[in-house]
Amino acid sequence: MGVDFSIFMEGLMTALEPINLLWVAIGGFLGTVVGMLPGLGPATAVALLIPVTFGMEPTSALVLMAAIYYGAMYGGSRSSILLNTPGDGSAIAATFDGYPMTQKGQAGQALAISAIASLIGGLVAMVGFIVLAKPLASFALKFGPAEYFLLMVFTLSAIVALSKGAMVKGFIAMTIGLLVSTMGIDLQTGVHRFTFDHPALSEGVDFLIVIIGIYAVGEVLYNYITIDKPVNKEHKGMGKIWITKEQWKRTKWPMIRNAPLGFVVGVLPGAGGAIASMLSYTTEKQISKNPDEFGKGEIVGVAAPESSNNAAAVGAFIPMLTMGIPGSGTTAVILGALIMLGLRPGPLLFENNPEMVWTFVNSMFIGNIFLVILNILLVGLLVKILKTPPKVLYPLILVLAFIGTYTLSYNVIDFYILVIFGLLGLVMKLLKFPIAPLILAAIVGSDMEQNFRKSIVGNDGISDVLFGSPITITLLILTVLSLMYPFIVSWLKNRKVQEAE
Repeated sequence: MGVDFSIFMEGLMTALEPINLLWVAIGGFLGTVVGMLPGLGPATAVALLIPVTFGMEPTSALVLMAAIYYGAMYGGSRSSILLNTPGDGSAIAATFDGYPMTQKGQAGQALAISAIASLIGGLVAMVGFIVLAKPLASFALKFGPAEYFLLMVFTLSAIVALSKGAMVKGFIAMTIGLLVSTMGIDLQTGVHRFTFDHPALSEGVDFLIVIIGIYAVGEVLYNYITIDKPVNKEHKGMGKIWITKEQWKRTKWPMIRNAPLGFVVGVLPGAGGAIASMLSYTTEKQISKNPDEFGKGEIVGVAAPESSNNAAAVGAFIPMLTMGIPGSGTTAVILGALIMLGLRPGPLLFENNPEMVWTFVNSMFIGNIFLVILNILLVGLLVKILKTPPKVLYPLILVLAFIGTYTLSYNVIDFYILVIFGLLGLVMKLLKFPIAPLILAAIVGSDMEQNFRKSIVGNDGISDVLFGSPITITLLILTVLSLMYPFIVSWLKNRKVQEAE
């Protein structure tokens, strides 16, 4: 895509107009606040605030909605790190090492690296947006059902392979997640599956309820078991609110190399920040010299997925703006709002409204800088949450969890589902089952199944699905390698020991 420098500068000047700066600040702040609430992720945040854009000029409306979007991405990781309760699917990976850092008294550093990583991810992705928007949009069009199916299989295999020493438990957790994703009406045959003749279950179980139940309710129940034991009052304050030079050296390359990965995944329609952040986390753990430190408060485990999921948020705008195809649930909501405002994204958007596009791109650059400053300033305020007595904090988390669940469909039956998954989360924690495979399977399971069935119909058998294109073959090889990786590493270590003896 050729970039006209004069139009680019014109867009920058428009983005710097006071009214657009104000919308960036308002959108970023509101997005951060809403993103922190369990269940109210970016899509809900944008949908809730769409009425604010009524009557606005389309460029300002797009600037506001984008600011809400990446503000919610920042906010989602705040609750992951402080409360072990992700705001949405893309913030799950931040719980793996962000919450252990909080328990070790490093909440300030975890929040700081999260904000820095989000900024770097956003900036790298914006450069990618400017240079690669059109070629990547064309590449994304090559992804058919078979390619999407194998991409999701690869993601699941990578997350299961992380369950070192407990791969069987990882597969069991993944199977439970896949079973949950099959609940409801089969979209292709109309058959009711696992609905127990209850109408409320005909649409299946919203994966956000699974996330809130497993993480928020499960965590609260687990902590209630030992709430009166002083030894378990493990929060030790926020520590420093900035990272050390040594931490910067360890995290700078993971942040830089995972931003392009998240950006490319974000470009793929429907892939989303959850897959991007999980892939980044698994990749960093597998190439790390100290993989055993992951899950125990490894700062790289916070930096890599945070950089990746923010880059994915920027990448998701490419298919929406260039082809009119939303790359995520949030961009689908934004697309609907833009059409309502009289703007139709598509191939001609860059030709017909170049100033609007470049104003939008420049506003994202400004917004990311604003958000990192805002989030650093808020570190002290946010960490005060840790000083709240557990007997006050845990009921508060439960109230937020139930409110967040109710706003998803305004159905009381969701409360029962929430409690069931809360108890499941408690049992899994007590039995030391990995939770991530279950969550990711619940998120991608339905799409994975539908893409598999579509690919079977559109191809001549399973071999055609697996080996039908260079992309599927590459993804298949990556899947096998990710599953074999723990065994290969173990074999190499044993061989070294034997040689040393």
